[in-house]
Formats: sequence, C-alpha cells, structure tokens
Amino acid sequence: MFRSLRFRLPALFLAGIVLTGVLAAAIAFGLFQNYTQDQARRELRQEAAGLTQLYADQAIKSQEQNKPPPSFFAAKSLEAASGDRLFYVGLPFFSGQQSGLKTLPQNTIDWKQGKVIEFRFVPPGEKKTFLAVAYPLFLEKGAPPSSEPALPFGSLIVATAQTELRDRLVTLYERLALALLVGVLVSAGLAWYLSGRLTRPVRRLAQAADEVAEGRYDTQVPQVSGRSEIADLANSFRQMTERLSEAEELERNFLMTVSHELRTPLTAIRGHVEALREGLAEDPEARSASIEVIAAEAGRLERLVGDVLDLAKLDMSRFTVRHEEVDMARLLDQAYAAFGEEAKQRDIVYSQEVSAEAVIVSDGDRVLQIISNLLANAFRWTPDGGRVDLSLSAENGQIHVAVEDTGPGIGLEDQERIFRPFWTHDGKGTGLGLAIARELALALGGRIELDSELGRGSRFEFVLPVQRS
Repeated sequence: MFRSLRFRLPALFLAGIVLTGVLAAAIAFGLFQNYTQDQARRELRQEAAGLTQLYADQAIKSQEQNKPPPSFFAAKSLEAASGDRLFYVGLPFFSGQQSGLKTLPQNTIDWKQGKVIEFRFVPPGEKKTFLAVAYPLFLEKGAPPSSEPALPFGSLIVATAQTELRDRLVTLYERLALALLVGVLVSAGLAWYLSGRLTRPVRRLAQAADEVAEGRYDTQVPQVSGRSEIADLANSFRQMTERLSEAEELERNFLMTVSHELRTPLTAIRGHVEALREGLAEDPEARSASIEVIAAEAGRLERLVGDVLDLAKLDMSRFTVRHEEVDMARLLDQAYAAFGEEAKQRDIVYSQEVSAEAVIVSDGDRVLQIISNLLANAFRWTPDGGRVDLSLSAENGQIHVAVEDTGPGIGLEDQERIFRPFWTHDGKGTGLGLAIARELALALGGRIELDSELGRGSRFEFVLPVQRS
C-alpha cells in the first residue's frame, strides 16, 4: 500500500503542505516575536515618559505645598492600572515623604547620564527576567528631560516580565499549530479524494494492459472523460489495442493468404513434376508447356518470398542502400516496358510522359522496385479497358514519379491502411507491395503521396530528392 500511487500522491502533497506550513509558521513566529518586542519597548517608553512626568509634577507640587502625594498616586495603584512593574533608582524626590516606588540599587543602571535606557534585569527577590525602560526624572520646573545643565534626581523604571511576552508567543504558536492541523486534515481528505480520482483510471488501465499482455486484444479500455493526460493515455492505449487487434487479424489473414499463395504454385509445380517423372508428358510440346508452368510458378514463389524477406529487412533495418547516379528517364522506360504486355492483353490505355531529364544519386534497384510496385498496384485495381498513366517531372530539387489509374478509388478511412503490411481492400493478395514501396521511399529519403476518391481512381506520387543527404 505504501508504495502505491494512491498513497504516495497524497503523502507527497501533504508533505509539501506541512513543510510550507512549518516554514510559514516559523517566519510568522519570528516576525511576531520581533513585532511584540518592538511594540513592548514602544509602550514601555511611552508609559515611562508619562509616569515620570506625573511623578515629577506631583513631586514639585508636594514640595511647593509641603503636602504628601494623594493616596491614589501610590505605586501599586499605578501598577494595577498599567499592568507593568514600577521601580526607581536615584535620590529621593518627595520631600520627607516616601514615593511608594520600589527602589533598586544605585548601580543597577547609570542613571546620572540623564538618558532613556533600555535594559533587562532580574529585580531583587524575583526569578523572572524583566524588559525595562528607565526614564530620567528631573525636578527643574519647565526644564526639558534632556536638558544638560540640570541633573536628574534618578530614573523611573517601567518593566514588564518577559514571560508575558512569551505567553503571547505561545498563544500565537498554539493557534498557528491548530490552524496547520486543521489545514492538514482538510488537505489530507481532499488529497485522498483527488488521488482516488486520478489513480482509479490508471489502475483500470493497468488491468487492461495485463489483459492485453496476455493476448486478449478485445479488452474493454475504460473511458476517461475530460482532456487530462490520463484521458490522452486512455485514448492512446485504446488506439494501441485496436492496432494490435488489427495487426493480429492481419497476421492471420496474411498466414492464410501466404498459405494459399504458396499452395497454389506448389500444387501446380508438383503436378507437372509428377507428370514429367511418370512420363505422362512425353510429347515435346507438353513437356515444354509443363516446364514453362513450373518456371512461372517458381518465379511467382520467388517473388512472394522476396516480398516477405524485403519487408523483414525493412523492419529490422538490415537492407543496404547504394549511392549511384540513376538516370530516371531510362529507369522509367524500364518500369514502363515491364507492364506493356499486360496493358495490351487487358485493353488498358497505358501512357508514359517524361517532362524532365533527371539524374539523381540514389539506389537504382530500389527506385525501380518502388515504381514497379506502384504500377503493379495500379494494374491490379484498374478494370479492363481502363487507363494507367506514368509520368516523370522535376521541381525544386525533387523528382516526382506519378502513377495514375482509373480504378475504384480509395476511401479516406482506408488511405492510411493500404500502406500497412498484409492489409488488402478485398482480402486477396499479400498486401505487401505498397507497404514495401513506402518503407523503401522513406529509406531513400523520399515519400509517397496519395490523392484518391471513391469513384474517380487514384494517383500515387513518389517524391525523391535529386541528391540524398
């Protein structure tokens, strides 16, 4: 289970979310910590400045009136109102009276400088560290706190325990952790649901692939809606199974066709050989006729075996291509002449047109084989009394050999299939001619183009560069 895609997808997804959340929380924690401390310092400064001014004003008033400060002005009341601790370091500033402030040792800070001081300390009798701001106390009426001539009586210290700041951070940390936990749980549910939707068709495709691997090409490939990569994979897999099923059907048809094609000439050869062996064909003309039949059928067998071997060599890329100068006009004459007799016997109008004297660098035998295969296909499908045209032209550094017939034409859905090995439109023949022609054309650096419609014949055009790169 832990190695399955269903588990690994949400696990990786959650790991990314957790890592991102932890980093974001750490950054937020650090920023909030700095903000809290800065805010605490500002508040302590403001509070220290205000309280120092209040104590200074009250001390001056008490000295002028020779009265003690009011009871509500006691340090404990101010601490309760502000939430901070108040301390004092320096000389007594209430004439004959106690200020109520907890006094710190003189050496706690250098209060005689008359400056605002930020520091941390542990008050006497305490165990906690306090963040404190010491503000100078002046009793010169009308003199600013920072005036140099006057000396401060001391410094009023406003302090807050650092544990309170930590409590704020802990509260933030707890809330961030709770938010992260909720986010992880929600994301886990969503990731598990989405991974199920993603992996379900993949598992079904895997099951279908296992069945196809066992040879069951009629396996139903699951339909995947949408335009996702998995939908594309399912469509490609479906096309593959269809092609495999078709290839298996073509292979069976090929074996049946080849068996038939081999059996027919072998039966004829065997019959005439038996007749010659038993002396049944003693007449010279009969013997000559038997020998001609044997030679013709042997040639037929040789062509069939040659086609199969050529296709096997093309599939395995084990055939050789020569580089020689080829006179295309002469080669066209040779290919044209090979079908002249068949055209006469079937009353087919057979024409040749050469509009360019082209000499190319290629393999002449392979080029002749391609043109001959195209002509053989044209004569096979052209009815008696029809027309077959062979032409040669040159344009833009390429030669064009066109074979046009007046056969039944080829439907759009079959124009790709006819170039597949063993496929024939009528189920007759081996279906190797056009397949070999196209593979040879590609091997020579060229191509075969087809222009055909049902009812108006077909035009095959062999395009080849003048000099193969």
